[in-house]
Order: sequence, then structure tokens, then C-alpha cells
Amino acid sequence: MERLFARQDDWELGTIFWYAVVVWFSSSLLSQAVYLAFYGVPYDAVDLLKQFGPVYYLVFAVELFIWIGIGTAVVFRVVKKLSNSPLQVASHA
Repeated sequence: MERLFARQDDWELGTIFWYAVVVWFSSSLLSQAVYLAFYGVPYDAVDLLKQFGPVYYLVFAVELFIWIGIGTAVVFRVVKKLSNSPLQVASHA
């Protein structure tokens, strides 16, 4: 029980990354819910981003980079999980 509340001075990069993903997804979901509560329809992200003008492409590139990072992290985690688990060979007896 003491270990549960022990101060952790060094966080793994993967842990920080997943916290960032959860915060990012939750804030996006919350903003969509608030907009829906006020206006009755979900907002169109493309129209909102186009209001940025030329900065739209930068925002799009950053979001694309984030999604590529999430995909890469998921693939690495699955590969690591599969490579660490022993193969179960079925015997045909």
C-alpha cells in the first residue's frame, strides 16, 4: 500500500505520452459536447480550421504528426507485447 502512494520522481516517456493522449482526447470530446449543448449541432472541424487561413496547414501538419505518433506507439506496444509472449503451439494428438 505504501508503494501505491510513493512519490515517483522519474516518469517513463511512454506514461507521459499516454497521459497527453488522454488529456487531448478528453478535451476534444468535452469541447464538442459543450458546443453541441449550446448550438444543437456538432461543430465542423474543417470549417473551424479554415478560419485560421494559411496557419491551417501548420495546424493540420501538427495534428497529422500527433496521429502518426499515436499509431506508431500503438504498433510498438503491440509488437513488444507479441514478442514477449511465448508462442503456444497446438499439438495435434
